[in-house]
This record gives sequence, structure tokens and C-alpha cells, in this order.
Amino acid sequence: MNNQKINLSKIAPVLMAFFVMSFCDLVGISVDMIKPIFKLTDFQAQLIPTSVFIWFLILSVAIGVLQNRIGKKNMVNIGMVITAIGLFVPFFFFHYSTFLIGFAFLGIGNTIVQVSANPLLIDVVPSSRTSSYLSFSQFVKAIGSMIAPWLATKIFAVYFNDWKLLFLVFGIVSILSVIWLGSIKIEESRQDSIKVTIGSSFRLLGNGFILLMVLSIFFVVGIDVGFQSNSGQLLMNHFGIGEKSAVLGRSVYFFGRMLGTFAGAIMLTKISSRKFFVWTTVLGIVSLIAVLLVPGQIAVWGLVFIVGLAVANIFPIVFSLTVERFPERSNEISGLMIMAVSGGAIIPPIIGLISDKSSIAVGMSVLVVSMVYLWVVSLRCLKNK
Repeated sequence: MNNQKINLSKIAPVLMAFFVMSFCDLVGISVDMIKPIFKLTDFQAQLIPTSVFIWFLILSVAIGVLQNRIGKKNMVNIGMVITAIGLFVPFFFFHYSTFLIGFAFLGIGNTIVQVSANPLLIDVVPSSRTSSYLSFSQFVKAIGSMIAPWLATKIFAVYFNDWKLLFLVFGIVSILSVIWLGSIKIEESRQDSIKVTIGSSFRLLGNGFILLMVLSIFFVVGIDVGFQSNSGQLLMNHFGIGEKSAVLGRSVYFFGRMLGTFAGAIMLTKISSRKFFVWTTVLGIVSLIAVLLVPGQIAVWGLVFIVGLAVANIFPIVFSLTVERFPERSNEISGLMIMAVSGGAIIPPIIGLISDKSSIAVGMSVLVVSMVYLWVVSLRCLKNK
């Protein structure tokens, strides 16, 4: 959209797709809930996020090519239907293996939604507000991520004695979102002047800037998934916090992420996204180091919140800076960016392996190293405006 008109009737159902996108964050609470039930090791438990996020590596580029042919809106709806299937499977068939199968469907659906929803949102918002709206879309996503642990432990587990009802409810929400988005008409931008193929997408990685930014997505998603899927274990094993309180600690993280994206949507209309990128990564490094070293239980809750605050806007900033520089290659860039979301499949098992051999705090030090990489990239973006 090249004009400045805001059409909420089109923006709202697209933003709802970002709420559905948050359902992949159910991996965190699922790890905490089923690990003791099935007596899983840390490595086995971390295969659950892997079963979701590995599909971003396998399918993203191909989806970016396909959406150029059949349209972004159609792809988003296909993704939300598959997401619903992935949520229904572990609800109706409760076993470790069916969790892996169901979450594989969840990962496939979520991959499709993430590849297609970001460029679809760019099509329905004013071009001058891209970074701001992409940050706000992450705010919408963070709402779903934040309320999920609370719904599971405080509502469904207490009043219905079944935390898994969360999967059924979110599956129904996915289907309703498909109906809503399908009811509106969107004029989508197309790349007819350039033949989009898997080969043309991967050739973009030969551009040094695009490669750095794709790796940035890999590491920021690895930080996000690695922190949320291990935060419960960190609070229980490293700080001696009870299981129920530790599970709710994930809501504290997502609350920080939610407020961070909301604040970012406002701040990015006033300040440079490049400067914002630098300062948010500095905050991330400091807060991640502190959360691993702080001795007290009270302070750690505030630090978990700050980590969420720091991580919140990195994804939309990286995405918008890259598309801003190569707008004519948005479909291919979107595919590459979401392929890099596979960082959420690779980094958590690394943390799990290190944790099994040492401790959860040592394992999560991987996240500090990842954030340092993002800080270095942010400095380069600031230097090369």
C-alpha cells in the first residue's frame, strides 16, 4: 500500500493471523507439562520445539515461491487450517509421539502463516508505517503467547481439570480466523517482473547484507524459543521456584515481550529503527547475563520480564530493514527470513544437550552468545545507513 490510508477492516483480520501465529509458542508450556508425565530427559523434551521449528528450515523458501503464484491471503488461510489440525491431534490423542506429530503439523501451518502474513500485512498498511505495524503485529502475537500459560494452568486445569483444552480452544480460533480473513478482499502486490524460484531465493544469500539479516532471524528466534522453552526449568532447577509458579514465569516473559512490541510500535514512528536495534540488543545482552547470574528469586522475575522486553522488536526490525532495502524481492526475502526461524528448532536442543551434561544455566549461556551476534549486526546496520 503506497498511500497513507488506514483500512482497519482489512488490517484487523490480517492481524488476527498473527494471533494464530502465537500458537507455536505452546511448545514452552507443553515441555513443562509433559516432561514429568512421560519422564523425558532434557534432550527429549527439547525435541518438541524442534518438531515445530524444523519446518521453517525445510519449507519456508518453497512457500515463498508458491505464495507468489497463488497469493498471500490464500497461503495464510491454508496455514491456519493446518495449524488447527496440529492443535487437535495432541488434544484427542495424548501421547509423547502424538505431541511430536501434532506439533509437526503446527510447525508446518505456522511456517506458512509466518511466510505469508508479514508481506500480506505490508500490502494493507501505509508504506511509511511498515516497521511500526510489523512491531504491532508482534504485539498481537505476544498476547496469545502471554495468555496461553495462564489459560492452561489457571482456567482449564483448575476449572475443567484438563490443561489440554487450550489446544481445542486455539484450534477453533484458528478456524474462525480462516473464515474472517477469507471474507475480505485484498489487493496484493506481485513480483511479476522477476521470476521467483527456489534458486532465485537462495541466490539472494550471496548478498552479504541479506545473509547477515537472515542469520539475525535465526538467532533471535533461537533466543526466543530457547528462553521460553527453558525458562521453567531454569526457575525450578536453578532458583528452586515451585513448578506452578515457574510455568507462570513464562507469562512474565511474554508480558514483557507484549509490552515491548506495543512500545516499539509507538517508538518506531519517532526514532530510527537502526538505533532502536542497537539499544534493544544491548539490553538483551545485559538482561540475559543477569538472569543467569542473579542470586535472588525476586530479582529474577524482573529480569525475565526485561528479557522479553529486549527480544520483542528485533524480528520486525530485521524484517523491515531488509524488505525496505530490497522491496522488489519481498516474497523471496520473506521465505528466507522464515526459513531462518528454524533457529527455534536448532538452538533449544543444543541448550538441552549442554544442560544434560552440565546445568541449565550453562546451557542457556548459548543465548548470550546469540544476542552478541545480533548486537554486532545492529552496529553494522547503524554504520551503513
